[in-house]
Amino acid sequence: MNLPSDFVTRTRSLMGEEQFEKLAEALQHDTPVSIRLNRNKCRSVPAESTSIPWCETGYYLSTRPTFTFDPLFHAGSYYVQEASSMFVEQALRQYVHEPVVMLDLCAAPGGKSTLARSVLPEGSMLVANEVMRNRSQVLAENLIKWGDEGVVVTNNDPADFAPLQAVFDVILTDVPCSGEGMFRKDPVAVDEWSVENVDICWQRQRRILTDIWPCLKPGGFLIYSTCTYNREENEDNVSWIARELGAEILPVAVGEEWNITGNLTGGEFPVYRFLPHRTVGEGLFLAVLRKNEDDTLGSSSDSMGKRLKKDKKKKGQKAGGQTVVCPKDVKAWVNRPEDYLWTVDNNIVTAFPVAYQDLYEMIKSTLKVLHAGVTVAELKGKDCIPDHSLAMSTRRCEDCFPVANLTYEQAIAYLRKEAVVLDAGVPRGYVLVAYQDVPLGFVKNIGNRANNLYPQEWRIRSGYLPENLKMVF
Repeated sequence: MNLPSDFVTRTRSLMGEEQFEKLAEALQHDTPVSIRLNRNKCRSVPAESTSIPWCETGYYLSTRPTFTFDPLFHAGSYYVQEASSMFVEQALRQYVHEPVVMLDLCAAPGGKSTLARSVLPEGSMLVANEVMRNRSQVLAENLIKWGDEGVVVTNNDPADFAPLQAVFDVILTDVPCSGEGMFRKDPVAVDEWSVENVDICWQRQRRILTDIWPCLKPGGFLIYSTCTYNREENEDNVSWIARELGAEILPVAVGEEWNITGNLTGGEFPVYRFLPHRTVGEGLFLAVLRKNEDDTLGSSSDSMGKRLKKDKKKKGQKAGGQTVVCPKDVKAWVNRPEDYLWTVDNNIVTAFPVAYQDLYEMIKSTLKVLHAGVTVAELKGKDCIPDHSLAMSTRRCEDCFPVANLTYEQAIAYLRKEAVVLDAGVPRGYVLVAYQDVPLGFVKNIGNRANNLYPQEWRIRSGYLPENLKMVF
């Protein structure tokens, strides 16, 4: 890898000659492979793996598996995530101890969102947003596969959140950056790097932070992160947040053996850098800040709620001039249906945690929502077709559908959205198909074959299998 000359000069000045030379050497080596387990779907430990010390469910793998051809990957049993970015877990565990409403502002493809959804206290709600439409679809897919119902996925610019005012207890801003920490993972990042781009990035980051700051409650936490090395996008921006927006920079307790690097600018405030010559991972920078308790800018979130015209006695939505009511049988597909707000929109049935009904109404009236809670079913005439989101959900009633375990070959065929043939003893009708007892999705068994209900846009597009398959488990 040929590093840009301006990057070399600037980074050597920031780190010093010795540390820079070690960094430059580390960037010539392969990127370590790491995953994070979904404990709601997986209790195994990956073969030939090493624990990631700052993440309870994170593991370094000795080699790179063929993830695309692993059914458990598509089932949401684990997420392929760079190890350093899992450090967000420490910030959340050390400062969030009761249910919160959290926003992951720049969330695609979903690594930090799925992590947050796993470690937030029970009863929390996560809003995961991505401004780029194609990336927001990937974000929604990954969160649906993760299976937690306490999620809303939106596709909006940060400025669009302003009408919500101060509704979030925690905001994670993994802001778009110059990507220096991606150099050995993505050659394009090297080609696109320039000093001019660094300047564009730190200014854009401040605009994003300014736009979203009023949406954080007084006393709430902002987690600021990048995957770059320079001071402008890192220490300088954290200093700016504290100075201009009014925030206290907070420490995160870390293990000395983790070899995390601190502030490189001479400042005394705590920040956390992952440098690949010191820690096994890519470049991550992270800081935790708390909004001042007396900062009341945008804190009157009740005013918007009062403007919403809600009819809590409403049982359904209008469709074609008729009220559509969610069938009781469909509600029974989710455990504890009384805990959910049930809506029918364009014949799509959604279950959303009723504890956050007011927040949901505010978000729907303000933002573009791609997914919320659990998409349970589509009503089609007299038929109720179970949705893939229900198959992935950890709140699905386990006794409502017969389950058919597939062989590996059948599972791959199913994930390619090909027709599958089930054993003669499998009942006709809607069947949940699984691999190693982990749900993959639904089929409609008609006897001689089963109609495949896997989402068309999520299918495995490759028509061949690698000769040397290597699975995580």
